[in-house]
Amino acid sequence: MKIRKTMAMAAWVLIFGAASLTGNVRAQAPQPPAHPYFPRAIYSETVDPRADIAAGLKQARLEHKRVLLDFGGDWCGDCQVLDIYFHQQPNSALLEKNFVLVHVFIGHMDKNIDLAAKYGVPINKGVPALAVLNANGKVLTSQRTGEFRDMRHMDQGSVQAFLNKWKA
Repeated sequence: MKIRKTMAMAAWVLIFGAASLTGNVRAQAPQPPAHPYFPRAIYSETVDPRADIAAGLKQARLEHKRVLLDFGGDWCGDCQVLDIYFHQQPNSALLEKNFVLVHVFIGHMDKNIDLAAKYGVPINKGVPALAVLNANGKVLTSQRTGEFRDMRHMDQGSVQAFLNKWKA
């Protein structure tokens, strides 16, 4: 039983690690699962999200893209589902062509709260929560009512519609 579980987790890491988006600010090596029930780590506790956002804005200016801020935590099943949808077509192509994706770790609703507030994302309404910035850092939209907080009951088309609406 333990071997089968370990092999299944390794398969998830390989599948989703190999499919990482090129639009991410940081180069991401395959990471071990964040939790036994979730496929992989998405939100890093050790990076500086302010530096990631600044790097994302710089990259967005150079590549004529927008910055997509994704607030969440690896403990959040809906955040995991959103990440899976980000890696499915046509969403992965939309992301790569139009956005620089920056994940912002919110801990257990107790980390980077000031950043969520700065970009108009009330995480107390639920996560994952997204904000879209233009290349100069102006907020174009933010999910103020927790639109994706129930992502596990939504389909990838809702993510596609969001990306199409806010693409560069």
